[in-house]
Amino acid sequence: MSRPRQPPLVTGISPKEGAAWTKVTIRGENLGTGPADLIGLSICGHNCRLTAEWMSASKIVCRVGPAKDDKGEIIVTTKSGGLGTSTVSFKLIRPERIGILDQSAVWVDEMNYYDMRTDRNKGISPLSLRPANPLGIDIDKGKIPQKDMELTFPGMSGDFTSENFSATWYLIENHAGSNFEQLKVAAANLKKHSTKKNEGSLSSVKGGLSTFFEAQDALSAIHQRLESDGTEKVEGSMTQRLENILNRASDTADTLFQEVLGRKDKADSTRNALNVLQRFKFLFNLPLNIERNIQKGDYDVVINDYEKAKSLFGNTEVPVFKKVYEEVETRIGALRSLLLEKLLQTPSTLHDQKRYIRYLSDLHAPGDPAWQCIYAQHKWILQLMQNCRDEFISGQRVGVGAVEPEGDARPAALARLGHTPSLKRGGSLRTPRPSTWRSETPQQVQFVEKLSDVVIGQLPNFWKLWISYVNGSLFSETGEKSGQVEKSKKNARQRQNDFKKMIEELTNRLVKLIRGALLPATLPQAELGLYAGWESKTELTGAWLTQIIHTVRGCHDALSALEIPNDMLQVIQDLLLDLRVHCLMVTLHHTTEDVRRLAEKEDWVVDNEGITSLPSQFEQCMIQMLQSLKEPLDIKAGEINVLQLDQVQDQAAELSVSIMKVFITCLEQLSTKSDGDGEASHMSVDLSSPDHFSGIQEGFTPTSEQRLLIILSNCQYLERHTFLNLADHFEKHGFTGTEKITRVSVDAVRELDRKLFEAYIERRADPIAGSLEPGIYAGYFDWRDCQTPSGVRNYLKEALVNIITVHAEVFTVSKDLVPRVLSKIVESVADEMCRLMQCVSSFSKNGALQARLELCALRDAISTYLNSDSNASFKLALDALPQLHSGADKKLLEELLNKFKSSMQLQLTCFQPSSYQPVKR
Repeated sequence: MSRPRQPPLVTGISPKEGAAWTKVTIRGENLGTGPADLIGLSICGHNCRLTAEWMSASKIVCRVGPAKDDKGEIIVTTKSGGLGTSTVSFKLIRPERIGILDQSAVWVDEMNYYDMRTDRNKGISPLSLRPANPLGIDIDKGKIPQKDMELTFPGMSGDFTSENFSATWYLIENHAGSNFEQLKVAAANLKKHSTKKNEGSLSSVKGGLSTFFEAQDALSAIHQRLESDGTEKVEGSMTQRLENILNRASDTADTLFQEVLGRKDKADSTRNALNVLQRFKFLFNLPLNIERNIQKGDYDVVINDYEKAKSLFGNTEVPVFKKVYEEVETRIGALRSLLLEKLLQTPSTLHDQKRYIRYLSDLHAPGDPAWQCIYAQHKWILQLMQNCRDEFISGQRVGVGAVEPEGDARPAALARLGHTPSLKRGGSLRTPRPSTWRSETPQQVQFVEKLSDVVIGQLPNFWKLWISYVNGSLFSETGEKSGQVEKSKKNARQRQNDFKKMIEELTNRLVKLIRGALLPATLPQAELGLYAGWESKTELTGAWLTQIIHTVRGCHDALSALEIPNDMLQVIQDLLLDLRVHCLMVTLHHTTEDVRRLAEKEDWVVDNEGITSLPSQFEQCMIQMLQSLKEPLDIKAGEINVLQLDQVQDQAAELSVSIMKVFITCLEQLSTKSDGDGEASHMSVDLSSPDHFSGIQEGFTPTSEQRLLIILSNCQYLERHTFLNLADHFEKHGFTGTEKITRVSVDAVRELDRKLFEAYIERRADPIAGSLEPGIYAGYFDWRDCQTPSGVRNYLKEALVNIITVHAEVFTVSKDLVPRVLSKIVESVADEMCRLMQCVSSFSKNGALQARLELCALRDAISTYLNSDSNASFKLALDALPQLHSGADKKLLEELLNKFKSSMQLQLTCFQPSSYQPVKR
């Protein structure tokens, strides 16, 4: 025996309330194994089995009948489970029944007319009239999807009440598992049912045949009675009288009910009109809704409503609908114009531009709104760039800060530039930059920064708009509107060359505007009027040009980051190359002027090495110049080394040599500077003062001889140190031709050194050598007639004191110059002594002894500074004297020499090498 099933359980019903004949869906458990298993269904006590349609063991669809109870349970009864239970209830809403003559404050829905006589609803669905199982065998639902059935039987249906009923579909869907024997039984059931139906109709006719005969006899009797009645001659026939009565009844009824029927007809027409308005209220309210949504900016809602209206009423032939739809089209046309105006309005964000383009595309606007936007943006950016130039040229921005607050896009870069050595000193060692430097920024620098802000602020969005136009994301980021996306891509392919020309025009305009402000000579003559006009503005230094290069590089990097092709940005690279070359040349020219003014900063204070601060200032000036050129000479991506260009190499080397020569000229001018105001203190006045050479202090004015010595010391330092250091710095910064620069500079400084040295020797050696001859022959001295020598005469001692004075003067400035200067002085003195001795015609014995004593004393005193020429002169002078033959003379000569050296020991100490001690400052 099979195990008994659980009783049915209803756990849900949808909807939970409604009027009679409401279609509901019942859900629960154990609701039957099939349509035949369902034997009972009641809702609120009313039997709904006739309208029930079994769907599955957990779902039944039926209609609620006119139950007596307003609220009750849903009870399902099956063969397999018996009487069921329910955990939910249904509430029956009873509609108010209004007669056709009753007055009502609301319109009565007459579509579902309720028959008062039979208490049955006329709108019963055919669902309840069709048999559940026309074949009379068990239903075995197949698992073939509905879509596959529709594809297999196109245009057919498995519903046996349909005109396109397909028996094969019905069998596959409901009896897929039935065997052939069962199908034979089903065919026999159909034949039996058909036979029973035909026999029932025939038996009905046979059973009522006597009634038909009786009706025929009654009609014949009535006809005979009417023909034999004589009253028809007086009052007419019976049918005539009956017709008159009915006509009078009809007239009376019309009189009674005309007003009521008129109101009903009017109500029907009004109700029909309202039904139309209610049914098509979307269309009738659409013009007003469009206007309201446009004012609120809800363009998406407007577009959706328009698409819906177009699909429903775009091809309507109803006059009223056509009239309203024409009004809708008028409003949509105004919206297209408004959106196009907003799209072409500048400035606008990229997000707004994309939004308006999509709106116009959805509204099927004529033309290509995306390209119109791109073209308008292109013209607007060009106008912005030109307006920027015109504002600065007209002077409207005089006194404005370097960068306006809204355009100060690179404060960090400006701050970093402000800490470079070149900007710390104002670009060229002129006056230090004041704290208000921002307000004093040259107009050209402000213009380039403002122009760069315009380009960086607008061109990226312009490029991104084009990219969106090319890849179709302008209309749909997900590719939903494939038709519009393909159309966009096709249009973009056709306009690639036009857009490339736009980008090239923008970059060319940027480059020409900057060239007009900074490099007008590089523009054609015809374009000077449009881009030049900056002649009255301040000439820029290398530091400001460096800042401009930094700005232009930043602009180029920002555009490169957008993946704009390099060929479109090549004009900016060319501009950068010209700016870097121009900055190099301007910096070298300004450095030349700075070096020329260094002479004004000479304070004549020497250090332990005998040099002033001037060589150090010159070296520092050159190093700062090279440091300021570091950024312009740096080679960024895509740039070339400007110092590898032959023309630039030659010009840079020539200007560098010029700077060196200018500094050497400054030294020469300082050496020949006159003592104009009488402030010079001459060394010869107080050379014997022990405090005079304790140090050259700040604030004193040197003599011309001291200046010569100081400049000579500086020249030596330049040759040995400064020029070599600068050569290393030049090479480190990539300069070529440093060997030539160093060679020319060294040759020039050596030439200056030679001239200054000769001038100093001439000033110091000539007086000493010139004083020898008067001193020798003072007091009518005669070599042929003189007494026995008693010592070295005073003229020689005075000559030695003068040499010592020169030694002190030179040693005070630079001990390194002492051997060089004194050797030359001694050479001059020795040459003069040789000449004087050779001019003597004859010597007496005492005269020869005196001459030999003085020559030997002089030679021994200054032996440290003797050179080959000096030794040769002394040898020639001694050879001109008679030789000493007696031992007594030689002994006397030796005693007198020792006496001289002993008496002059203190003075002669300065000529000893051990006395070279640094001067303490």
